[in-house]
Amino acid sequence: MFVLPRRIGETLRIVDAILVPIVDVKDNQVLGIDAPANVTVLREELVQTDHESLDS
Repeated sequence: MFVLPRRIGETLRIVDAILVPIVDVKDNQVLGIDAPANVTVLREELVQTDHESLDS
């Protein structure tokens, strides 16, 4: 299980096709994702940082 605290406006990326935008947070809730080991789940800001590094 992958558990992350997220803030409004942040996004999670699951593989390349699924984006999960955080639109509301109440009472310090966290998002838990249970996925097979072969499914990549990344914080979108890490994907953007990686792409920016490759472009420089």
